[in-house]
Order: sequence, then C-alpha cells, then structure tokens
Amino acid sequence: MFSKIMVPVNLEHADKLTAALQVAADLTKTYGCGLCYVGVTAAAPGTVAHNPVEYADKLAAFAASQAALAGIEASSHAVVTHDPAVDMDAALVQAVADIGADLVVMASHIPNVADHLWPSHGGQLARQSAASVFLVRAS
Repeated sequence: MFSKIMVPVNLEHADKLTAALQVAADLTKTYGCGLCYVGVTAAAPGTVAHNPVEYADKLAAFAASQAALAGIEASSHAVVTHDPAVDMDAALVQAVADIGADLVVMASHIPNVADHLWPSHGGQLARQSAASVFLVRAS
C-alpha cells in the first residue's frame, strides 16, 4: 500500500517522538517499504549542530540508531532553510516530493487555543502534498 514513509524529526526534541517513531517502524515492517527521517535546519549554528553538515551527520546517526533499534532499514534527508520556523511547511512539502514519500508519519500535540489561529504542520502537509499524513499524538 505504501512505498516510502517520511518521518519529520526535530532532533532537539527527539525524546518526544517515541510514539510516532514506533508507528513508522511498525508500518515499515508491515508494508516492507522504505523509511526516511527528515530534519529541517538553518545554515546558522543552532542548539543541535554548528552547521548543516554536522546536522546532516547527526540526522544520519539518528536514522541509523532508530533503524537498528527497530530492525529495519532507514535513510535520512536533511533540509537547510533560511528560517526553519517560517519555512517548515514548505520544506516538508518539498521533502515529500524530493524523497518520493507517499505516507508521512509525524508526531503531534494535543490541540490548544493557538491551533485555532495557526494551522499545524501536519494539517498544512495534508493540504499541500499528495502524501497521506498520519498524526500520532504523544502520550
């Protein structure tokens, strides 16, 4: 049913992604499809990495560790933008196209008042890409 699953990850908050990571790994096993962890970063130094190359290396290491933990194969795809907070939705939509994903599994939060004013990344991704989007709420 699915050929490539994309999992957006924020390496700064990887500890809050456990449920979504497990769902993505389980779906990868079930459908025998590819899995790609996608991270968006800025060119400027940040809390996770000093530069885009270091960020890509850390994302690749994260993907490798998750793949080993789940017993699957996985890849990573780092996206560099001017301002990740502003460019996140467009960057994720482009990443879906770049890697050929037909399913996105991503962590979500419990909706709050701000969600009535600003749409969620998952909602924007579902509206703007051809991929199915599976939101997994953290417990």
